Order: sequence, then structure tokens, then C-alpha cells
Amino acid sequence: MDDVERIAEEVLRRLRGPEPQGAPHGAIPVSVSARHVHVTHESLGRLFGEGHRLSKLRDLMQPGEFACEECVTLVGPSMRAIEGVRILGPVRSYTQAEISRTDGIRLGIDPPVRKSGDVAGSPPITLVGPGGTLALREGGIRATRHIHMTERDAEVHAVRDGDLVRVRFPGPKALVFENVLVRVAKAAALELHLDTDDANAADVRLPMTVDILR
Repeated sequence: MDDVERIAEEVLRRLRGPEPQGAPHGAIPVSVSARHVHVTHESLGRLFGEGHRLSKLRDLMQPGEFACEECVTLVGPSMRAIEGVRILGPVRSYTQAEISRTDGIRLGIDPPVRKSGDVAGSPPITLVGPGGTLALREGGIRATRHIHMTERDAEVHAVRDGDLVRVRFPGPKALVFENVLVRVAKAAALELHLDTDDANAADVRLPMTVDILR
């Protein structure tokens, strides 16, 4: 590289400004999401009694989200049940059960892979709580693999909200997961969410971090 090239490179570096700070490449923490339920105010009342409010058990990594003391039983067309399925707060504008493919086989349904809240056309599922039963005409889904991140994280990883990326898991059962949705928000904790089937397939051992493939 001659002097002219060095000068040009330095000028470009200064024009770009400092590199954005945030999580480095290859440092996306992995989280495994077990089956859980999101509910509306109305659904909560049907399951636990009118006026019932969610009781926080513990905070989750994502800001403002928490696991609740309240649990329900899921029942599918097979009439087989999965008990002790935890509700995650806060209350939402939709009611859904996020389950794995294995859970769906037990319940006798084929839950589609969807972004949270997209329940249109998903199979029916019944929720049973201590105060009543709620038969959903649609609401059984498998959550798409996704990464939560801030706008700064998105800059560092050179991605945008809504991008689909590939993520590599190392180890004796090494896998590359495709169609991993990027979800960017101003308030977010950098975290990859997998369901239990995906986590078992990749032999995930927490804590661990993974790479976005370029």
C-alpha cells in the first residue's frame, strides 16, 4: 500500500466515525423457550376469574417480560393434555400457546411456524385454568427461531429488523439453522430464542453463544 492509499484509507475511516459499540460478532447468547402461553385480559378472566391479575414469578431477559405464577393445562383434539404450562406476562393483545412439534404430536395438532401473535389459520387448542376453560378456535403455534436485539446490536451484526439469517451451532451435533428472524427493538436484550426441539437437535448446553453466518 503506497502513501496515497494510506491517506485515502485514513480519510475514509475518519468520515465513518467510531465503530458502533455493542455485542461482538459471535457473541449472541442462546435461550431455550419451553412451551408457554400468552393471554389477553379477557382470556385471563376466563381462566382464573374476573379481575384476576398476573403474579410475577421472575423476570425474563427481555425488558418488561416475566414468567408468571399462573399455569394452565393444554388440551388438544386427541384429548391428551399437557399440564403446568406457564403463562408469560405482561398480558397481550392476543392469546396463543407456543409449543414444540413434539408437544403438537402429543396434543394431536400440527402447529405452524409463526411469529408471535400471528395465529390466523393455526389449529384450535383448549386452555384449562382453575377458574374456567377457554377453547381457542386458533392459537396453537410453533414460534419461529428469532434473535432479539437493539438497533445498536443490529448495526454491529450488519442486519435489519425482519431479516432472516443463518446461525451456526458448534459441537458434536453441529448444526446450521436457517430462517432465523431478526427482531430489532429500542429496548431489547441480545438473545436467540429456540424451542426445545431445536435446542435438543443442536445439543444446546447453556450458557452458550453462537455466530451469525456471513
